[in-house]
Amino acid sequence: MTAGGGPGLADVDVVELATPPTPAALYARGVGGTLRAAASRRTSVRASDLPTTRLVVRGVTPDPVHLSDYQHLLREGGSDVLPAGFVHVLAFPVSLALMVQRDFPLPLLGMVHVANRVEQRAPVRLGESVDVTVHARGLRAHRAGVTVEVVAEVSRDDDVVWEGISTYLAKGVRLAGAERPAAEPRPEFTPPVPTAEWRLAADVGRRYAAVSGDRNPIHTSALTAKAFGFPRAIAHGMYTAARALAAVGPARGDAYRWDVEFAKPVLLPSTVAVRVAPADDGARFDYAVWHPRNCTPHLTGSVTPL
Repeated sequence: MTAGGGPGLADVDVVELATPPTPAALYARGVGGTLRAAASRRTSVRASDLPTTRLVVRGVTPDPVHLSDYQHLLREGGSDVLPAGFVHVLAFPVSLALMVQRDFPLPLLGMVHVANRVEQRAPVRLGESVDVTVHARGLRAHRAGVTVEVVAEVSRDDDVVWEGISTYLAKGVRLAGAERPAAEPRPEFTPPVPTAEWRLAADVGRRYAAVSGDRNPIHTSALTAKAFGFPRAIAHGMYTAARALAAVGPARGDAYRWDVEFAKPVLLPSTVAVRVAPADDGARFDYAVWHPRNCTPHLTGSVTPL
């Protein structure tokens, strides 16, 4: 562990990992951390509890078979340019390693992914070596608990070519010294004309877990999902968001911003209505995924060329 240098980094601990962590082992640690949090009955955190650690893994090289498996599952076209969703997959084990550290103040299991914002600033190609850096920021009070942002940066030759900001919600936790904001009514969702319908099989969670490393048991087991209040396993939010990104296709260009807000989870198996189409002003692509019968939104987002 070394103290980071440079402006604003004097109090940052930079920890370099020799190789990307193994997600399965990290989830085992996450279970332990969640059980410790439950045993201690800890229900509040302070803004100062968030560690200043930055985890770094250098020389990450995408595997062509891994990329091919991802492309087939997500319906991405065959190309040696990595889609932003696959870069997220490369960075995810490092993000997970940060969230299972003993000094991370929120329990891993049970946290809800509520939003994601990605900037793909330049194309990353198969065969290129990149560095991954992850840190956490911004503990904030939420009407249902506390949110935190996990920031991942992927750089090539010291230039950040991809940045992903994942916002997670820890339900039932309070931020000490902060008032919980009042619940704001969600904007009314009016289903647009769909451009597609997706039939998501019961094993989609397990299949995406295999290519993403995200083996959170709420996605892979109906029994475990029930323990967290879901009637059956739910699809990964990043799976549905990445399929929408894939549907935009080459029109997104080499550099783009990819935003998504998650609403109601998609139960598996399920059939969902989808719209992916240019916005009225032509400046971006908007997308939405919703329940075709009760019109409940699952996620909404946009892809904006930079």
